[in-house]
Amino acid sequence: MKKLVFAFIMIAGMASLQAQTVEEMKADQATKKASIAKLQGEVNAIQGKIDALPGWKKGAFGTIGGSLSGFNNWYSKGAANSSAGNIGFTVNGFANLMQEKYFWRNSANVNLAWIKLDNTDITTDSADFEGATDVFGITSLFGYKLTKTLAASTLAEYRTTIIENFNNPGYLDAGLGATWTPITDLVVVIHPLNYNYIFSDGGSDYESSMGAKIVADYTRKIGKVAFKTNLSAFQSYKENDYSNWTWTNSFGYTLWKGIGLGFDFGLRNNKQEAVNYANKDITVEADKIDFTNVDNKLQSYWMFGLNYGF
Repeated sequence: MKKLVFAFIMIAGMASLQAQTVEEMKADQATKKASIAKLQGEVNAIQGKIDALPGWKKGAFGTIGGSLSGFNNWYSKGAANSSAGNIGFTVNGFANLMQEKYFWRNSANVNLAWIKLDNTDITTDSADFEGATDVFGITSLFGYKLTKTLAASTLAEYRTTIIENFNNPGYLDAGLGATWTPITDLVVVIHPLNYNYIFSDGGSDYESSMGAKIVADYTRKIGKVAFKTNLSAFQSYKENDYSNWTWTNSFGYTLWKGIGLGFDFGLRNNKQEAVNYANKDITVEADKIDFTNVDNKLQSYWMFGLNYGF
């Protein structure tokens, strides 16, 4: 009986000691987490000071996504013998020169994706990868500082597609105005004097014009998270139907040694593109769509996949 009581006391004592040890470790863990958060805040503050120093600042991050699949005699599927696949990637890069009296900001956004669906039981479909998402844009902004946050500036922006219809259409904006940089990572461009030149084989579906250009860009990296959001809008003085805007967003989360998860999505409204698309298969002039009856739907794309920051 004494041995049983002794064993019970030993077990209870060990359980109590273990519980105490776990609580102590949790308390120690919480203290260290608080210390890490404080240090991270100090690191971010130092990085902000480094970013504000004169000289070149360069960086890039991107997303890669893809999948492949194949079916043989899979009778519950409409196309029992088929293969499918999709692959895509995005790259967001920048190279900014920051000086005491002026700045020169350059950025590029590339988002390309291909998709394939091949039904091997028929010969009328394509076995090749076809272009799906197709976005390409470069921007160069030069500004002479009038105050700490305000600058007289000039902007050149070019955007088009690469996989299909390169430079058809292609948009080149060039203009003058002002740039506001209230914080290090936010750039707001307002150019009331801007010419939107359109390269195209689409004839009267596209029209170049004078107008106002507005660009807002926020790019930042916080710990393991990198993100970029960019809104580029043109308001035509000649005709509202010639106005357009594009909003792109990229997010990346690093999991291990620069590799992580990435998500990209974009929205666009462009009535000239809608008219051109609606008329691409219409050959009879009387049946053609114009600005008064076109169904100008909101354009969009998204992609989710592996991310690599460098």
